[in-house]
Amino acid sequence: MVFDVGECLVDETREYGTWADWLGVPRHTFAAMFGAVIAQGRDYRETFQEFRPGFDLYEQRQARADAGQPEHFDESDLYPDVRPALAALREAGLWIGIAGNQTVRAGGILRNLFTEDVDLIGTSDDWGASKPDPLFFERVAEVVPFAPEEILYVGDRVDNDLRPAVAAGMPTALVRRGPWATIQWGSEEALNLPTFRVDSLSELPDLITKFNAEAR
Repeated sequence: MVFDVGECLVDETREYGTWADWLGVPRHTFAAMFGAVIAQGRDYRETFQEFRPGFDLYEQRQARADAGQPEHFDESDLYPDVRPALAALREAGLWIGIAGNQTVRAGGILRNLFTEDVDLIGTSDDWGASKPDPLFFERVAEVVPFAPEEILYVGDRVDNDLRPAVAAGMPTALVRRGPWATIQWGSEEALNLPTFRVDSLSELPDLITKFNAEAR
């Protein structure tokens, strides 16, 4: 099993709130525009352009770090089902990885948070490829010691997670939370692409046990 990060394991509400503060925009206004951009099928980074044309996210991440306000998340930002679900999956003997579109700094935070819970942590900055680029999932297939059809990729987005993972030959699970899954949940792809659709990661251990038993 390989998990996405943002809005799968980590609730990004606080982080995007700090971006609104950095832009000098009311948080509810930023959130409303964020949702509108996603609903229109646009890249979420265009949200920043709506408030500050020419905004470069990578440059501004560095500017925030230089100003003593770097990107940050910690234990309090994990969704409450993350630890119990990972513990149950580990107890069931499953290999567990984390791989998402994250910076080097975020990768370091993840490695400190999940020191014993997972077998691998990889980020787009580590691999030089970002979802939905097929190269990202090629990297996943290279580092996970199982065939693609045996790797369940768990995410919250149809466009970035399910579609490219399925194209790479992987089964998928869509978790319903965060802006993307909430908006995309009723779409044709969200209904038909994933192997599992869940409201909580805590549903996965039993679903996977049953699925594997039926596959034997």
